[in-house]
Parts: sequence; structure tokens; C-alpha cells
Amino acid sequence: MRIPALVLLAFASNSYAQTVELKSPDTQITVIISDENTTPSYSIEFKNNPVINKSLLGFEFKTQAAFSDGFKIKDIKQQSVDSQWQQPWGERQTVTDKHNEVAVTFTKKESNSGTYTIRFRAFNSGVGFRYEVPKQAGFEQTYITKELTEFAINDSQNAKAWWIPARGWNRYEYVYNTTALNEAALAHTPFTFKTNDGTHVSIHEAALVDYAGMVLNQRRPGTFTADLTPWSDGIAVKKQGAFNTPWRTIQIADSAVGLVNSDIILNLNEPNKLGDVSWVKPGKYVGIWWGMHINTQTWGSGKKHGATTQTTKYYMDFAAEYGFDGVLVEGWNEGWDGDWYFNGDVFNFTKPYDDFDIKALTQYGKQKSVQLIGHHETSGNVSNYHDQMEDAFALYEKSNVSQVKTGYVADGGNIKRIDKNGIARHEWHDGQFMVNEYLYNVKLAAKHKISINTHEPIKDTGLRRTYPNWIAREGARGQEYNAWGSPPNPPEHVPMLAFTRMLSGPMDFTPGIFDMSFSGLGDDTNRPQTTLAKQLALYVVLYSPIQMAADLPKNYLAKPDAFQFIQDVPTDWQQSIALDGEVGDFIVFARKERKRDKYTGNDWYLGAVTDEKARTIEVKLDFLEQGKKFEAQIYQDGKNAEWKNNPYDLNIEKRVVTTNDKLTLKLATSGGTAIRFKAL
Repeated sequence: MRIPALVLLAFASNSYAQTVELKSPDTQITVIISDENTTPSYSIEFKNNPVINKSLLGFEFKTQAAFSDGFKIKDIKQQSVDSQWQQPWGERQTVTDKHNEVAVTFTKKESNSGTYTIRFRAFNSGVGFRYEVPKQAGFEQTYITKELTEFAINDSQNAKAWWIPARGWNRYEYVYNTTALNEAALAHTPFTFKTNDGTHVSIHEAALVDYAGMVLNQRRPGTFTADLTPWSDGIAVKKQGAFNTPWRTIQIADSAVGLVNSDIILNLNEPNKLGDVSWVKPGKYVGIWWGMHINTQTWGSGKKHGATTQTTKYYMDFAAEYGFDGVLVEGWNEGWDGDWYFNGDVFNFTKPYDDFDIKALTQYGKQKSVQLIGHHETSGNVSNYHDQMEDAFALYEKSNVSQVKTGYVADGGNIKRIDKNGIARHEWHDGQFMVNEYLYNVKLAAKHKISINTHEPIKDTGLRRTYPNWIAREGARGQEYNAWGSPPNPPEHVPMLAFTRMLSGPMDFTPGIFDMSFSGLGDDTNRPQTTLAKQLALYVVLYSPIQMAADLPKNYLAKPDAFQFIQDVPTDWQQSIALDGEVGDFIVFARKERKRDKYTGNDWYLGAVTDEKARTIEVKLDFLEQGKKFEAQIYQDGKNAEWKNNPYDLNIEKRVVTTNDKLTLKLATSGGTAIRFKAL
């Protein structure tokens, strides 16, 4: 029997199995949900070709019977959504949420053996689904030991994957692997792969709240399971009463840039819960930061101490003159002396070093219209931070600080918490405990009208929609690895991030290094393995509502022509479009500025970067408005530029263009192009 329901849903039933089919609004994606053999499963097709083969669903628990075999479809509910919503800040102001949905309830015939619903949403750019477990007898307290969700990749032996290892000592901060899909082991998400027919897929999750982070564990070749990062006692997730899981997401596109242009992660999160967030301000900042990484300054006290009143005033003067909103200061509070990586027990978040006068700097900043950007480094002792957090935010609110960078530098699995019995336990950064701890920090900060930029974070899953003061985070290898990494980030790193880490949300990469030779040039030193033009292009390619000009002020003053682009480029966008690219090879982005403060909302910006290969890319300017002229201010690699020995060769030119024009971008090895299209 088949029950028709528009193009959205088909429901087939016989004595052996029931099947539900859900289609995306454009009908290109089909999800098939089944209880064949009384075992819940799903599969996905794209353009009538299988992408995810039959994959199991369900849970195992510590005390209750598993949600696996013996379950049949009991009920289905469906709806379609076609709406729009506004971001207070973001890659685009207006987000379209268009999807078809079906909620399928599974139950056992035996009494007291459990019931649950899986809600599927099919977008034109992919699929999301989550488990919804209602209040029911026997599930007052639930310990999940295993999530049975599978992702069985079709034709996996011919697929190519880009991934980083999960549950390692360095959290998310690894160079990406490019391998055959079957060679991927325990992998973090977003996990991106390309099938033999050119279909691009990325598996991730959305709305990670009060649950363990999911990594992908390849068991049988081509079949990945949702491997939940456990507590220190081995339990994956602890729940009381009814609960929902995060959304499991599968983005699907016929091109690499199709993945980038999706809003599926944001759309699967709940709307803003904070109310008026006009106090959350995108912007650009400088800071006392890079000097510590290249060893010209120190976090700890002494002759080279970076966070002094005098140095901070100098940075505030620089910020005021060149249009920056704030100055980040790391190493201002007591606790940095010694090996600060292990100082989590002794950090004091309200007591400055003697040479840092926070009251005087607050007043000085007000005179200059430049804010202090706060910094809280925990070195992994979250209990010490938790106990001081309220007082720390109160101090910052009193000091006119509206953004705080937090840090959780500790080896993966070595987050220190003190339990209710006073015993030290060690947790993962992406376990349920820390998922909740990060969100507690963000919620408490909001009460003080403070935005949070989390470093060593839990991965982004789109919660910036629900809590817009979670303004950025790290969660990948950032610029600092170019100062001391072994090795530094390779030339392919940024065009790799664009199609992997950046699919999850904004990253505080800290771009804009102008001195590539602090350790010497060549390819065997710690240095950014880029040209100068590529450093400029990062401001467009790697999205964040807060962007740092990460280098020392003197290095910007030495190259004022190139520095002009950093002064001009905004951080909040009316629209963003990935125009062209391939994973790990190159990416071209166009973004239109949002009307805010000094930005008129009329200009467009373009960023293009490449890997170790020089490229010539033709870009159509059809994203520009019809009937308008623009002055293209082009910052591009010079004729003799190449990243190893001649990274500074930069050509700057201007020309008038319209939407009917094309530009030929010549990118040097690990090079780039940055363009401002100024409306005339």
C-alpha cells in the first residue's frame, strides 16, 4: 500500500516492512527510512544515485534494553517549511530555511521496552536527523553507552576523503589528511569526501547541547559509526527524562563550493534565545599576542612581559589611528609565570600583574574609542575557572570589555574538573561535560553583555544562531603554528579549511602576517608558507565576525599600501558566495558588505587563495549589481612572487568594472588575490 503525499512523502507497508520516503524541496535528495527486519535504518540518494547505503539507527544503554532490533514504525508526521530569518551578524543577513520534514516514531510491541522518534529534514543541500526520546517508564535516568547511528558510504572504495584524527592529544589542531575514504580511521567532523561520480559530501552535526560530541569511527570498510566521546567513567551521555540528540547532518552537493554555500547547520539550530543582542559587535582588532609566539615578548612577568600598561596604550593608539575596534591583551593576569601550559590551578582571573593597570587602560580606551578585549586562559582546569567566572566577567563588564577570548590549552582527554567529592577527574574537550561547560561560559557572559571567542573549543555546530554572543572560536590549526609549528601550516591548509572546518562556522584564524622572514625565508623554517597577497585574501576567505590584524604594528607600518586592504575590509556581510574551488586546492569567495557603522553596504570584496600550485583563474563578476560601476582595487601576487623566497612581491592596481566583466586572477605558489569592489 502506498499513501500519496505531494512529492514529500511516500509510505509503503506490507507484512514484512514499512518504508517512508522523504524528498528535498527540489526532489534531488531522497531519504528512505525503514523498519525492515524490525530494525530501524535509513539511506540517502542524490539525483537517483545512492550516497548513503542502508545504515542502522538506535542506541545502547547501561541498564535499559537497546533501541535497535525489534522496533517497527508506529507513526509518521510530516510538514514543509519555507521561511526566512535574519542574522544579527553573519555571512549573510537573510537565511532561507526551506525543507521537508518527517517525524517517524518507532516502538516495540512488548510493554515497557521503549519508544522514540527520529525527525528527518531534507534540504536542497542535504539532510539532518535527530533522535527524540519522550518521557516514558523506565527512562527516568538514562546512561547512553553507544549510539548506533551509521553512515554507510556507497562506493567507498573509490571515494576520496579529507579529515583529521579524533580523540588525539592535539584536539582539532592537526594538518588535514588526504586519503582514500577507506583509510580514514577515527575522524573528527566535519568529515568531507568526494565520490567517484563527483558528488561532494560532508558529515557533521548541528545544535550540540548537553550531549557528547560525535566523531566518526570506520568499522567495516566504508561504514562509519557515530562514536560518542565518553566521560571519564566511560559513559557516553547521561540524561534524565525526555531528551533530544543533536542533529546528524549530511551535506550533499555536486561541487565543492556547493557544500560551502549551504546554511543547513544554522537552520537546524534554534532561534536566538538572548533577545536584544545589539551589544554584540563584529569588528577588527589588534593585540599583544604574536610577539609571544615569535618570542619577542612573554606571557609571564619579567623584562619581556608583553601585557604592560605602556605597551597596551601603544596598541590602543595604533588601533585608534587605523580604525580597529579593540586590543586583545594576553598575559595580563597572575598565573602565567613558569610553564603556563600546566598552570591551570593557579590562574587568577581578577588580579592583574603589577605592571598592568586595568583601570587606567579602561579610561584610556574610552578616550580613544578602543576597547580592551579580554582573555581568560584556563590551561585546562575548568573548575578553577568556573569558580571565578562570575567575578571575572563582572570585572570585565566594569572595565568596558565586551569581548573575551577564552582558552582551554590542555592535551585532549586532560581537562581537569573537580567532582562533588573533591576528586580530580580528567575529561575530553568534546565530551558531554565540556559541551555543557563551554555553553555555561557563553550564557553567563551574555548576562554581562560579553561575547565569547573560544580557543581550544568544542567544535562549532551552529549555536551562534541560538546564542549570538558566541561570536567565534578556533577549533583548527591557526596562524600561531606558523610561528613555532613543526611543521608550519602547509600551503594547502587554507583551501583545505574552507571545505572542512569552515563548514561548521566562523574561525578566529588570526590572519594578516606581513613579516614572513622572522625566522628566515625558504621552506624549512617556522613561518607562514604564503605570499603577502594570500595573507590579505584570508580576510575574505576565512569568515569570522571578528578578525585580527595579527602581526606587530611596525610590520604594517612598513607596508602601508598592503595594510590599506586590512583597514578597508569589513567583517560583517550582507551576502557571501563561494564562486569556485576544489578541496585543498583553491577557493574563490565573493562577499558583499553589510551596512553597519562606516560601511555603506554597497561594496563587494573578493578573496582567492591557492595551494602550492600557481594558478590562473577566470572570475565572472556577475555577482555585482546590474547597472552599477565599481572601482576594483586589486591586491595580487606580483609577476615574480612565490611563497618560498619571494613572498612580498605584490602588485596593486585599480580598474573600473561592471557585472558584465571578467577578471583573470594569477595566483603564485601558495598565493592569493584580494579585491575591494568600491561602488562608484
